[in-house]
Formats: sequence, structure tokens, C-alpha cells
Amino acid sequence: MRIEVIIEVPRGSFVKRRSDGSVDYVSPVPCPYNYGHVAGFKGGDGDMLDAIVLGPKLMRGHAGRYRAREAVRFIDDGHIDDKVICSSQPLKPAEKAMLLRFFGFYAHAKGLLNASRGKKGRTACEGFVSLADAIPYEDDDLL
Repeated sequence: MRIEVIIEVPRGSFVKRRSDGSVDYVSPVPCPYNYGHVAGFKGGDGDMLDAIVLGPKLMRGHAGRYRAREAVRFIDDGHIDDKVICSSQPLKPAEKAMLLRFFGFYAHAKGLLNASRGKKGRTACEGFVSLADAIPYEDDDLL
């Protein structure tokens, strides 16, 4: 399945932005992936559906069509906030393991941030889920 992804956080950036371009927070460590959202799809938290694009650094605002390969189930403040993983090639076991380590670390850090903002819901990485669970699509062009 190919999806359109709009990059909000280029690989190596310290600034995490929301899909509207506003700053969500500044991280003490750089993001190891190009992070953005899937155009036209909302996630379970009501925000745009998150996407990671593996590969070279892409500029903020870059829009492109990418092959969705996997999805990671992420819970943010008690809400499903899945992450669609895009890459030119199928993910290798080592890449999948790195993604789970990253999102495990991210869940811990985001949980601390949420607590500092008075949010009390659970924040965790639950592992890989099917693309159909993460992207509620009906358009055959996406297949």
C-alpha cells in the first residue's frame, strides 16, 4: 500500500511539531527517523495518523508517496496513536527491533511529558499491529 506522508520532524531534528506546524516539545535527543503524518487519515487520538519514513533525511514539509510496510501500536495518554512505518524495502528483523526500542524509549519519555502536563492516561508501545488495524482505508488506490 502506498500512502502520502507529510514530514513534520526531519531525521536528526530536536523539535517535535504537531501536524499544524506548532511546536509540541523540544527533545533532549534527536529523532532518528523522518516523522510526519499520513495525509487524509486521523489516528485514534483524533490527530493526524502518524508515520515514520525510513531512509535519508527529508525536509520539514516534504510530501511524498511511500510504501507502508508495518504499523506500531502506540498508546498516548490512554488513546491509540498508531505509527505507520514506511520504507522502500521490507523491514529486516534488526530494523523492527530498533523501531520497538525507539518507541519503548519514546513511550517512557512521552509519559513523563504527559505527567508534567497533568495527563494521567497510560502511555506505552504495544508492538507491531497490522496495517489494516492502523489505517482504516476503503480506497482501492491505496492497496
